[in-house]
Amino acid sequence: MSARIFDVQEFIDRQRLRPVHFGILILCFLVMFIDGFDIYMVGKIAPAIARDFGATPAAMTPVIAMQQIGLAVGAFLMSPLGDRLGRKRMLLIAFALFGVLTVVTAFSTSILVLAALRGVTGLFLAAVLPYAVALISEFTPLRQRAMFLSAGMAGYSLGNVAGSMTALLVPAYGWEAGFLIGGAMPLALLPALALALPESIAFRAAKDPADPAISRTIRRLAPETALSGDELFSARALDAGKARANPLDLFREGRMATSTLLFAACFFSMGTIALVAAWLPSFLQQMAGVSIQAFARSAMIGLLGGIVGMLAMGTLLDRGSRHLPIPLFFLGYSAAILLLGHVPFGSVWFTPALFTMAFFQGGGQAGLNMTMARVYPTHIRSTGIGWAGGAGRIGGVVLPLFGGFALAQAFTLKLTMAVVAAFPFTVAVLVIFLGRSAAKAAPSTA
Repeated sequence: MSARIFDVQEFIDRQRLRPVHFGILILCFLVMFIDGFDIYMVGKIAPAIARDFGATPAAMTPVIAMQQIGLAVGAFLMSPLGDRLGRKRMLLIAFALFGVLTVVTAFSTSILVLAALRGVTGLFLAAVLPYAVALISEFTPLRQRAMFLSAGMAGYSLGNVAGSMTALLVPAYGWEAGFLIGGAMPLALLPALALALPESIAFRAAKDPADPAISRTIRRLAPETALSGDELFSARALDAGKARANPLDLFREGRMATSTLLFAACFFSMGTIALVAAWLPSFLQQMAGVSIQAFARSAMIGLLGGIVGMLAMGTLLDRGSRHLPIPLFFLGYSAAILLLGHVPFGSVWFTPALFTMAFFQGGGQAGLNMTMARVYPTHIRSTGIGWAGGAGRIGGVVLPLFGGFALAQAFTLKLTMAVVAAFPFTVAVLVIFLGRSAAKAAPSTA
């Protein structure tokens, strides 16, 4: 009697939402919250760190650059391991290592030591988002996938908001408190991830179609599913014979133009996010006389716009066009950045302007992240998300250099923000072409 072929992706797509789906979402939300907190925290307290070491804010450029270099290298090196060794296994490893390294960073004795530690930590911080996005994508039914992805990535944006609170801790506890908190959180969450987060059954099926662990996870997702024990599990015909990830597949089967445009869009989008997160508090302090504590209070409200933007993007992509909302969000992002250069900090309009910028920033990047999860099939999904993110991290190395340059040259806030606004405008143009290219590319398993 021949074995029955069981398509795990078809099984996932026809499921109704159950508590286990929400449990996976909550865990991945917390994972991305901690990742966002740790990545963006440094920019919020950079002036305080520089002052403690007797330097100017511009002296933090090596720290910002080394963190972004670590994130870029980690995205390219660590993400493919999720396709080879498993999303969950690599997530646990990355979480443990960046947690320990972040705690150690609190005891840095100089800016150069801090820069070196942030560079190494970035290797593991970069891996978290691709693994979490892949897990959400591979466990959520297709009709709710965009909304679940946007809800999970809202944790990343909320982490950015929470990172602002570290500036409020500086007067009483010093800048070190942020690193101690940022390192303790992933270590505290590790046991829950190890016990409750399942490994992707699409990944397991691509590695070993007879893996008995797949049956256990299927029964956890849908206890009523009839399984005879002789099934061979498949992650869809597209993935047949492709259990071993090959990064070159990102550019095969009609994906050359799509990957190139996606990587370029991520370069400018994530580069802009890194630039704004790393230097906006310093811009306002040096160019407008705004303290980091005063900005932190506005940021805790204004940056919540990123969460709203992500949820809005998920709703739009689930119910309408897969491509049109994304360039519109990046055009709005560009306009909002430009507006921030003209709205005085003390005016009633500053926090709404910051909220608007975060809304379009969060929604636009969420749209790009969902595009990554959609255009790449299971066997290279973690690699595709990670490498596109790696291109974004390279942007996060290059574009923030402008921040240090603008501070050193004593640019005005209006001029600085006008230059920054050009980057998301470029993304909008790239995404228009990306939408056309993705429509012609080979279909994915998403």
